Amino acid sequence: MADVEKEPEKTIAEDLVVTKYKLAGEIVNKTLKTVIELCVVDASVREICTKGDNLLTEETGKVYKKEKELKKGIAFPTCLSVNNCVCHFSPAKNDADYTLKAGDVVKIDLGAHIDGFIAVAAHTIVVGADQKISGRQADVILAAYWSVQAALRLLKSGSSNYSITDAVQQISESYKCKPIEGMLSHELKQFKIDGEKTIIQNPSEAQRKEHEKCTFEKHEVYAIDVIVSSGEGVGREKDTKVSIYKKSDENYMLKLKASRALLAEVKTKYGNMPFNIRSFEEETKARMGVVECVSHKMIEPFQVLYEKPSEIVAQFKHTVLLMPNGVNLVTGIPFNADIYVSEHSIAQPNLKELVEQPLGPVKGKGKGKKAAAGGAATKVESAPAVETKA
Repeated sequence: MADVEKEPEKTIAEDLVVTKYKLAGEIVNKTLKTVIELCVVDASVREICTKGDNLLTEETGKVYKKEKELKKGIAFPTCLSVNNCVCHFSPAKNDADYTLKAGDVVKIDLGAHIDGFIAVAAHTIVVGADQKISGRQADVILAAYWSVQAALRLLKSGSSNYSITDAVQQISESYKCKPIEGMLSHELKQFKIDGEKTIIQNPSEAQRKEHEKCTFEKHEVYAIDVIVSSGEGVGREKDTKVSIYKKSDENYMLKLKASRALLAEVKTKYGNMPFNIRSFEEETKARMGVVECVSHKMIEPFQVLYEKPSEIVAQFKHTVLLMPNGVNLVTGIPFNADIYVSEHSIAQPNLKELVEQPLGPVKGKGKGKKAAAGGAATKVESAPAVETKA
């Protein structure tokens, strides 16, 4: 077992690793589509999140069945964060639920892994939208969408993380919106959802000083995550209970039996992957155990954050492989920009031109540019190779 740990780090330079990322990506995209279909008026957010997690578990359970030791499953539990809720809302059995209403802006965020190779995605929808969407809903959704499209095109070997930070800021501000301050997009590694290299959005002065500049390199994998607000772009904790946690690498001799039992189960079932407290049979005991683990930083909470009640937040997230011939998107589903009508558009000519470029590996690049040239507000939907066929 010790020998396995000394193996060199597996990267997408290996075809088998690419296959596992793509497989995880296909499962995530399929689950994301199903969850979106469940987002109807009067639906329970808790029930939708539970169904999403069950589907991720079920679908990952169908692959690599013969390799008994190979770990697979949820890499990020299904979250549905509505309207001004920024992220990580996925209520446990004893927590307050939320019932979807017509016109709610819902951010769906989830992930799966095969052998520790992680694919995550997030998408924003408007519940019950049967006509064009305008006003601040359209502004913030388009701001997030075009920001992530720019980010995906700036993610290339040799480029700087701050080129993405600046583009996301400028596009969001074009739509009179702000990216949520301090949110990070992480490099993904085997069994590690929060790799060292990161891209920060809307950093404060203090964050800008602390945050490390880095250069992207081929054979790296990133979760490009853009979260934009119609307001000032600051997420705050309220009284919503945390339900998603992740084991850290800290060690401490826990005192409580419930804490030790929880940690043992987390190590066995989830390792370093995020998990929802809802998945424990005895949720009340798990809640008791998690308190001591969190206080000694052995388990990290994913706080549920909120903007001001009158604001709206939108999110798009893609998992991207930096291949030698360009970027390869393994998660993301088609987005129809035509149904969103905003009086604003991308103000910077260079960024407008950037998002019109086709995206994806360099092979087969004939028709993309002509299609994209039709206008920055509609045609790029066809450019991302999001259906993981490449």
